[in-house]
Amino acid sequence: MPTLRRCPGGYGDATEPMQGAEPPRPCPVPPERTRAAPKGAQAMRPILPVAAALLAAGPALAESHMSQGGWIAEVQGRDGAAHGTVTVEPTASGTMVVELDLAGLPTGTLAVHLHETGDCSAEDFSSAGGHIAGDASHGVESADGPHPGDLPNVLPEEGGAVQVQFFNDRLTGEMMTDADGAAFVVHAGADDYESQPAGDAGDRIACGVFEPRE
Repeated sequence: MPTLRRCPGGYGDATEPMQGAEPPRPCPVPPERTRAAPKGAQAMRPILPVAAALLAAGPALAESHMSQGGWIAEVQGRDGAAHGTVTVEPTASGTMVVELDLAGLPTGTLAVHLHETGDCSAEDFSSAGGHIAGDASHGVESADGPHPGDLPNVLPEEGGAVQVQFFNDRLTGEMMTDADGAAFVVHAGADDYESQPAGDAGDRIACGVFEPRE
């Protein structure tokens, strides 16, 4: 009787040759083995380039999301009286739309500006700093003006109401969201559109800090 032996790798049996017996049985050839991919590996592979692209675009996406709603300021007078709101909204063209919805302001022509610091805590609102200026001079009558924070004068209607929109193509989201924020200020007089640094517009009579608009 032929002697059995185990084939290498443990696959099947073979027989040792024996005199006068039938030819020995060789080891069978095992089928080709392929390593199965771990479950979910094929599905995960396309995610890696997508994830890398999202990470690379993160800051731009964040900025886009942040600015889509724009910013809003609740405006108050020195006595704490509420005077309405001002909104700054970005558009697809890059131009900002500044909308004033105010009430209870004094009569006469008044200067309104966007200021460089989001702080209305000082009694005279000097804590709001100067205008959002960039590298420009104040006023449309200045050769290298106006400031990004300059706006046209307003003339309140009966009851001190102001409802108006302005386009502003010099103002940017970065100016609105830098480390110290931004504020809206109403002055007691008119802006002459040329005197430095603020158009000789008089005292600050109302102020509001801009916050992200939801």
